[in-house]
Amino acid sequence: MCGRYYVDEETAREIQRVLRHVDERRWQQSMGDVRRITEKDIHPAEQAPVLAGRGGGVYCGWQRWGFPGFQGKQVIFNARCESAMEKPLFCNSMRHSRVVIPATWFYEWNLRKEKNTFYRKDASALFMAGCCREYEDGIRFVILTTRANASMEPVHDRMPLILEENEIAPWILDEERARDILHKTPCLLERRTEYEQLSLF
Repeated sequence: MCGRYYVDEETAREIQRVLRHVDERRWQQSMGDVRRITEKDIHPAEQAPVLAGRGGGVYCGWQRWGFPGFQGKQVIFNARCESAMEKPLFCNSMRHSRVVIPATWFYEWNLRKEKNTFYRKDASALFMAGCCREYEDGIRFVILTTRANASMEPVHDRMPLILEENEIAPWILDEERARDILHKTPCLLERRTEYEQLSLF
């Protein structure tokens, strides 16, 4: 599960760098949306920056996190990789409207309700796979989750599907490649825990 993540100016710089690499001619069209990024935690139902496809290219825009739920104010903010292509709520989005959600790190809580922060040691940001669809109040996205790898298993049995930089454009623009990426095992992540830090004192 991924129920909260963090973005900051470093996230914005990584988005800008990736966009320049993916589409040198059009990256500047996204700079207004990239400059809106400030240091904050992102919660379900909030607006957040995403990378999406348009006209055969990749751009940065803002969407709301979470599809409307079936009961009142409930929000569906994750989808399982193993079933997203078949479930009616997600299948059309998975075929035609895949997105990438940039973050500096994300959080997960263990069974003792202790907060863990997961991030990449080898990069300033991580990129989570997702999909989106349009509703009356605008475009909304969900984050795809997969089986936890060894770095995540001590805390939770699920984790976001983390993309490598060379998988960002194929995930967004190429349905066949995206189907292959769904089955990958994400890279190992670093973990920082508040309770371990407190124990030092």
